[in-house]
Amino acid sequence: MPEQPSRAPMRVLSVIPPMTQLNTPYPSTAYLTGFLRSRGVDANQVDLALALVLKLFCREGLLAVHERVKAVPHKARSAALHSFDEQVDRYTATIGLVIGFLQGRDPTLGHRICTRSFLPEGPRFASLDHYVDNDDGDPLAWAFGTLGMQDRARHLATLYLNDLADVLRDAVDPRFEFVRYAESLAASQATFDPLAKALAAPLNLVDELLQALTLEAIAQHQPQLVLISIPFPGNVYAAFRIAQAIKAHDPSIVIALGGGFVNTELRELSEPRVFDYFDFVTLDAGERPLVALLEHLQGQRSVQRLARTFVRDADSGEVRYMNMAEPDIAFAEVGTPTWDGLPLDQYLSLLDMLNPMNRLWSDGRWNKLTVAHGCYWKKCSFCDVSLDYISRYEGASAELLVDRIEAIVKETGQTGFHFVDEAAPPKALKALAIELQRRQLNISWWGNIRFEKSFTPELCQLLADSGCIAISGGLEVASDRLLKLMKKGVSVEQVAQVTRAFSDAGILVHAYLMYGFPTQTVQDTVDALEYVRQLFENGCIQSGFFHRFACTVHSPVGQNPSEYGVTLQALPPVSFAKNDIAFVDPAGTDHQAMGVALKKAIYNFMHGVGLDADVRSWFNVKVPRPTVAKDKIARALG
Repeated sequence: MPEQPSRAPMRVLSVIPPMTQLNTPYPSTAYLTGFLRSRGVDANQVDLALALVLKLFCREGLLAVHERVKAVPHKARSAALHSFDEQVDRYTATIGLVIGFLQGRDPTLGHRICTRSFLPEGPRFASLDHYVDNDDGDPLAWAFGTLGMQDRARHLATLYLNDLADVLRDAVDPRFEFVRYAESLAASQATFDPLAKALAAPLNLVDELLQALTLEAIAQHQPQLVLISIPFPGNVYAAFRIAQAIKAHDPSIVIALGGGFVNTELRELSEPRVFDYFDFVTLDAGERPLVALLEHLQGQRSVQRLARTFVRDADSGEVRYMNMAEPDIAFAEVGTPTWDGLPLDQYLSLLDMLNPMNRLWSDGRWNKLTVAHGCYWKKCSFCDVSLDYISRYEGASAELLVDRIEAIVKETGQTGFHFVDEAAPPKALKALAIELQRRQLNISWWGNIRFEKSFTPELCQLLADSGCIAISGGLEVASDRLLKLMKKGVSVEQVAQVTRAFSDAGILVHAYLMYGFPTQTVQDTVDALEYVRQLFENGCIQSGFFHRFACTVHSPVGQNPSEYGVTLQALPPVSFAKNDIAFVDPAGTDHQAMGVALKKAIYNFMHGVGLDADVRSWFNVKVPRPTVAKDKIARALG
């Protein structure tokens, strides 16, 4: 038999759609590109989120924005538009310099930015007035003192960019956000109609630039298959615009859709119009579906043998779900993520939150890596524990993880890591820390954990010695009754002891907090805030954020509401996105009013304000006195 000619590897391009973090690439394309290259695939990646921001926030981009501002009637202009129009020459003269400064290419510009006379200042700078509490009237002295010039300048430059984002929102696209762009078009939208209407509308300036950048990427890489990953609802609209541009340019290019939003909200997809934009929609971890898809596209398997993939039937036009039962690619075999092809020197280090822990999400470029797939606890009743990204727990050896870390440091030249686990396991982190020290590999890292008793003071110190600078974890509702109901597996006192152990080791601590959980009363809320105040007061946590509880269809609350004392409201017929589900709680608490007070309090606590005040002072309505003793956390710490 003559030897069969070998097939050329398929050209694949993975795309990060707008909008995601501006300080570091979202990791999905790095994982997929690394995996595909380990399988001999000609794989590349592009970050159109960053590219779009850089195209908008330059001299030419701002001049184009100004043309749109001039078209807005003078009386209809917002304060942001008036300010921009009056100072447009200063904005166009400074924007390139500011972007270069935030990219770390021109640090000496910080001196001029700090004078407060170099940058044009719009409405966002009014927030600084709240900080004036010193004799010389310097609003940022409490945060930066007489030093900290670079950080001070980056905070001012971030306010400058936020002013410009407001201008874009008011003059170009009311849906524009840096990280939640057009989110309302996708999140829990039962039908495709709102998104279809938006996609049929004429292109605005943002759309036009995104279309041009998309076609530039296609021309550069000449892909046969484009992978678009949508992690959040705020990426959906732009992802569909990208696919729309590609299909109009060359319908023969195959486009596949996946990512966190798809895995969570499109599990019951039946809307055929989605496939006017995408040829395939895959669920859960992408490696196995991709292997099957590539084999299908190369004629090695039929469409019926695809894995966890939606397609539109060519004859009936109906959506069909193909799921050939095959084991997932082992976590240890998915390969090392690669950032090759991404412009790592062009990401923007922003400083929108002055709190030293909270700022990590927007400040600095972090290599993102996963210690283990899924969650080893997978019991929390508010969490989507039935879905693959939570339910399938799988780890890798410390030796393999450190091999990956070494390879990433060699490739990027950067030693900062963000471990993006659902909850990094204590045993795995201990083994990782020991292996890092054995190899004398110096990195800085932070990640998400559960506040469980395994994190002893000794382990916390070991993690600090290995390079851990910060951790985040879920305290949720700081109420032992509600923690037990949500099967969190921790108590408030235990959280206090664990977080204090981290803080004593010099590790910053962020607490994810929740309000509005089923049966939560006003008294529960007041007591929870008192616990949180004491955690700040006793140096256990340095940062936190209150999220409103949302009941999802994939969580234990959504699947067994009677166990949590609530009744679910009927959903409309769903053909597109399905996730959040409304419910009736007999407790009847006005969580909207509670949430305003909680968020105001936590913001002040993070800045060291109001820690000695009665927590009732944060509420605009009369609330009961806390039942928690003022020294409850102090006594728990011994």
